[in-house]
Amino acid sequence: MSKLEFVYTTYIETTPEKLWHALTDGDFTERYWFGHRVISDWKVGSPYRFTHPERPSPKGKVLISDPPRKLAYTWEACSDDLKHEGISRVTFDLEPRGNIVKLTVMHDKLGEGGKTYLGISEGWPMVIASLKSMLETGRPLPSGLKSSSQKEQACA
Repeated sequence: MSKLEFVYTTYIETTPEKLWHALTDGDFTERYWFGHRVISDWKVGSPYRFTHPERPSPKGKVLISDPPRKLAYTWEACSDDLKHEGISRVTFDLEPRGNIVKLTVMHDKLGEGGKTYLGISEGWPMVIASLKSMLETGRPLPSGLKSSSQKEQACA
């Protein structure tokens, strides 16, 4: 059976440098990623992790760090009931298009079982919409926004 993948593309009125900063700066991620703060030095091979005071959060290692064009990292299950699905990969492609940036997020190498896939299918669109709102208006999506499965949402 082939592994599942999830791809999401949006266009954000910003610069590649500001978008890169938003993806890699813990102070910034905490504001749009519903309280999840990222920590890493973003060197290839280095670990990264998200932290949240009340929810499990993903972690992994940096695979590609090419500012401000491409970022990729592994995604380790953030709850015990998802660990059997294995380690997946997240890739962010940033393509300047005049005064906007085309952002493509691909989460692939998703294991069998599909719980991670179902969670990120709701989680990534909410996170990216909040990121877009934050960069374009200065305000993230409301923090009370929840997916149909809060447990999976916490992992994306």
